[in-house]
Amino acid sequence: MTRDDAEQVLTEAGTAGDDAFPLLEAAIACAIHDYPHRETAPVRTLAANAADRLAERMARESHDDALVETMASDLRLNGDLLHYDDPANTDVIDVAERRRGLSAALAVFYIHAAAQAGLVCRGVDFPGHFLLRVETADGAVALDPFSQGRIVMPSELTRRALLAGLTPHVADRLDLLMAPVTDRQALIRLQNMLFVRALKREDFEGAERSALRRVLLDPDDHRPWLDVAAAREKQGALAGALEALDRARGLDGHGEVHARSAHDRIRLRLN
Repeated sequence: MTRDDAEQVLTEAGTAGDDAFPLLEAAIACAIHDYPHRETAPVRTLAANAADRLAERMARESHDDALVETMASDLRLNGDLLHYDDPANTDVIDVAERRRGLSAALAVFYIHAAAQAGLVCRGVDFPGHFLLRVETADGAVALDPFSQGRIVMPSELTRRALLAGLTPHVADRLDLLMAPVTDRQALIRLQNMLFVRALKREDFEGAERSALRRVLLDPDDHRPWLDVAAAREKQGALAGALEALDRARGLDGHGEVHARSAHDRIRLRLN
């Protein structure tokens, strides 16, 4: 698959409704968009094995136990503590081969397997750490895919929220802390993470690619275009940065002031 092929997949995913969003294929396309011409079969094989194994376990185990045992024990998917900042931890192709990754990347396999087996599992955009929400007969439970899928108790969710800087009033609201996000939002969270990491490495081309993927995944959101503009400006591509700012201004009037300020600043550099 080429980068152009990946962009086509992401463009189609961006126009799909949330109920029909192709999470696994879009995640594969994101990985190929970063580093093209790689073999994607290991991702699909792992995903298919996970779905089959989960369906078998759900016939005799509680749904949350079945999901955890399938993903963390049978398939050995876990967080990478030793090489946390390794870019491979955010790439589903590398994650499938290494069986290690960050929460947001591991979550792709959890969510896909659950959907195939008829289990309701959604991402939770928790501050600083992506979690999963699984619906069970006894109510929703929070799982941490980075830590072998272990259950995160309500008291720990509150403690984590306080450490992340949330106010006590918000940190005590489990309905807010465990609010599910769509599969599209889960994948966008992963691209946001890639953008921030690329900026820290001063890999501005990589930052631009991750922002462009967010543009394709959610074409009505003006904010990714602002990040595209910032990455292009860092590369000295000022005309391209202005074009991106114009796209942002055209999508959202609320971003007008920010986009216009950046537009004027870049325009002055061109004159």
